[in-house]
Amino acid sequence: MIMGKNIDELRQELDEGVVNACDLFNSAMEASSKSQESVNAFVSIMDKCECSGGSSVLSGIPYALKDNFSTSGILTTGSSNILKDYVPVFDSTVYKKLKEAGAILIGKTVLDELAMGGSGLTGHTGIVRNPWDTTRISGGSSAGSAASVSLGIVPFSIGSDTGDSVRKPASLCGIVGFKPTYGRISRFGLFPFASSLDHVGIFARNVKDITYVTDVLKGYDELDMTSLPDEDIKYVDTLDKDIKEKKLFYIKEIVESVSTEENKEVIKIFKENIDKFRSEGVIVEEVSFDKKLLECLYPIYFIISCAEATSNNSNLTGFIFGSREQGNSPREVMFNTRTKGFSEMIKRRFITGSYILQRENQERLFLNAKRARRMIVEKMNLLFKEYDGLILPAGGIAPKINPDEETDRLGSDYLLLDNHLAIGNFGGYPSITFPMGYVSNMPVGINLTCPQREDASCLNIAFKLESVIGIKDVCAGGENIG
Repeated sequence: MIMGKNIDELRQELDEGVVNACDLFNSAMEASSKSQESVNAFVSIMDKCECSGGSSVLSGIPYALKDNFSTSGILTTGSSNILKDYVPVFDSTVYKKLKEAGAILIGKTVLDELAMGGSGLTGHTGIVRNPWDTTRISGGSSAGSAASVSLGIVPFSIGSDTGDSVRKPASLCGIVGFKPTYGRISRFGLFPFASSLDHVGIFARNVKDITYVTDVLKGYDELDMTSLPDEDIKYVDTLDKDIKEKKLFYIKEIVESVSTEENKEVIKIFKENIDKFRSEGVIVEEVSFDKKLLECLYPIYFIISCAEATSNNSNLTGFIFGSREQGNSPREVMFNTRTKGFSEMIKRRFITGSYILQRENQERLFLNAKRARRMIVEKMNLLFKEYDGLILPAGGIAPKINPDEETDRLGSDYLLLDNHLAIGNFGGYPSITFPMGYVSNMPVGINLTCPQREDASCLNIAFKLESVIGIKDVCAGGENIG
């Protein structure tokens, strides 16, 4: 009934009375339950259809929500044992807006613990597997949200993106992932990871569906001091603008950095698509970027995110909310709670963050990372004065699952091809990943990043390029249904 259908198709069926909202909910609920054993996308699945009406295009449409968005009366764990029983008493703004629009939540999705990871392997309820090949990772941290859309269970889902946590799993799972300009969507009620980098993000199987959801969610929120005023335009109404003579650039050092045969095939597909874009009148040029700065991307991200995460999660003590371990003193209770409540990776990141924030280390580590971040952003802003966007592969294919592998590893290919998406977070730029082809029978994505506040242009360019590539509305392992 719902599998693989996009928002327009479901909207038409609802409006014509072919189905009702509860039919769609029940279909999605059944499909999500069936997929749990093989993919494990959900922390919790709703057992009751609650449609609040609404008059938007999303009214009656099922969706999935990453389990780090606060939902009053609904389990919200952050995929961490320390919050395994936490039920909030307030709604995040994202959840509230979707309820008011009439969208129907069908489940909360698995993430890497507290959103700190890029694999989908560290959630407290287990590994999220890639729907295209369950021996491979789905990517993270928004693993379950990506998988639920890739499977065709829901037409859209909500995630969060701090370094690439929406756009990378979108690429690995063969769908579209969008992170708007910093502050475009309110983060009130989203568990903070690294506040200067955190963005709300959206998954769908085509760019048009992304715009529908963004139109509902964007706008100023008095509960989020970083939120931007609404532009008072509907992005979906701007998708047909001509993009001939639009100027895009790609970074030579990233494209030339690959060494594996699979990544070389990714670059080949990327260049073939660049030729298609040029044939449609889009200008695409190669630009050189300081390789030393590119090699700093992951260290900058790691230092800043660990430091901010340590501060943001200092409230997880066992006293205010969440699970609590026993102890003979408040200090011992806190120590036992945090020791048993967090995985080894999370504890390692918190220890690293604490070290970075020590007074004697701040100048050498934290402040230097912020300076390097500023250098990258300044370089990007100069390029954006000449170009309308940065276009690059979103990374390689999904790696095989290896739970014992060190997920915070460094390496040359890893730093350049697979870590450049953090640029979008460093500068708060709108950034979107959409499918561009297949390597070894696995999907690979292409990413477009545009200047701050140019969300409408970013979505319009992506919409046009998506049609040029011709891969649209594909479910995991299935045929093109667009």
